[in-house]
Amino acid sequence: MEGKVVLKVEGLNKSFGPTKAVVDMHLEIHPGEIHGLIGENGSGKSTVTSMIAGCLKPDSGVMIMNGKRHEPKSMLEGRASGICMLLQEKGTINHLTISENIYLGEENQFSKGGIVNRRRMNQAARKVLESIDLGHVEPSHLIDELSFEDRKLVEAGMAMKEDPKILIVDETTTALSQKGREVLYRIMSQMKEKEKSVIFISHDLDELKQVCDRVTVMRDGAYITTLSGEEITVDAMRHHMIGRDFSDGYYRVDYEDNYDHDTVMLEVDHVNLGKALKDVSLQLHKGEILGIGGLTDCGMHDLCKVIYGLVKPDSGEVRLPQKEITIRNSTQAAENGMGYVPKDRELEGLMMAASIRDNINLMSMDKVKKGFLITSGSTRKLAEEQVDMLRIKIGGLELPVSSLSGGNKQKVSIAKCMANDVQIFIMDCPTRGIDIGVKAAIYCLLEQFKAQGRAILMISEELPELLGMADNLLIMKDGEITAHIRRSPEVSEHDVIVKMI
Repeated sequence: MEGKVVLKVEGLNKSFGPTKAVVDMHLEIHPGEIHGLIGENGSGKSTVTSMIAGCLKPDSGVMIMNGKRHEPKSMLEGRASGICMLLQEKGTINHLTISENIYLGEENQFSKGGIVNRRRMNQAARKVLESIDLGHVEPSHLIDELSFEDRKLVEAGMAMKEDPKILIVDETTTALSQKGREVLYRIMSQMKEKEKSVIFISHDLDELKQVCDRVTVMRDGAYITTLSGEEITVDAMRHHMIGRDFSDGYYRVDYEDNYDHDTVMLEVDHVNLGKALKDVSLQLHKGEILGIGGLTDCGMHDLCKVIYGLVKPDSGEVRLPQKEITIRNSTQAAENGMGYVPKDRELEGLMMAASIRDNINLMSMDKVKKGFLITSGSTRKLAEEQVDMLRIKIGGLELPVSSLSGGNKQKVSIAKCMANDVQIFIMDCPTRGIDIGVKAAIYCLLEQFKAQGRAILMISEELPELLGMADNLLIMKDGEITAHIRRSPEVSEHDVIVKMI
């Protein structure tokens, strides 16, 4: 459908205080295409799509959809015009049922005399769930019971029941396993077949190359270029994103056995947790990066929560041998030099409505108080130190952390731990949904932590990351540790995948 345009964006601008998030942005979306939108964290991608969807109002510029001015004042107006958006982070509401989430604000279609017929609503919700391969899920159950991945798929079903003309997918695939990704790819292919359009934001450049017809690159809020067809290569996208060539060598280059084998910082001893964990034991040493990999439901994410004291195991112990302490809860873990960077940073890692300063200081109140007082000067100083050290891009310390890009939110999660001088890091998918520039910065941090003698337990769903950074790699399957792979240039992704499945 080259030549036809379903959506045209001309000269779009958006600022948040002194921060110019989008500058004179131009974009054309054709019917029947999957159009990638890429750039480093903070480049303006989500801000542009939020304006298109009606979440944000542009400061200036024009949007034209099917030949008419497109000026949605809310997400509801955006949906009414045919635009639906899947967000990177959670877009469902706790303590409501799955069907209540799917039909939130649309209950009237199931009501008579002001009383909602929940049986009919559940029946309709079941059809939505079947369309996203979740037919086994009971729509009358609370959404809280679903995994993060299944909640994202529910959001996809919620969007598709609106029969959108344009579907915006903002980093959603980073939260999904391969099975979940295939469901979303199928939805995107169906949109394309029906001559509808997809705007696809992702940091997975191989994924973009595989699924996109065209890719538009942004940098510092501005349009850089649009690639199409054979122009869409990983090297080309990287080059345009960061304005320079970026070699693949941002992982560790050493293969030496260079951690302290004699000093065990953390010990997990025969831990069991329902069906999730079965007799799990491991040791984490001083200066070691211990990787844990497996399929999404292998138990590795549950293990993080048990180790940090957020979930009590049915049996077994988590110990800090150097301090002769058994971890009973997360408060005790934090007080004894442990830090947890969760996979779902917005729900579990940060207080989204609180300021950047308060989030960074969250674990360090004892450190900054003078006597019984905590002064604004001391909290500001500590926050500024972390912002400078981690190079976090902010508009100001008093802005809510929700104002930051995904990569900078992740840096705040790490800064919160660093401010408390954490010696044992539990990192669950530390680079989920962040661009190659911030990934490289986090890998550099991990190497620094290792050199400083800190211990890092890194759970990841990305094999290149595990092979590139870990001294030792443990493979989990069905709640058990089934393999131990030592760092070596000879180990391939295929070797690991065989042990995972």
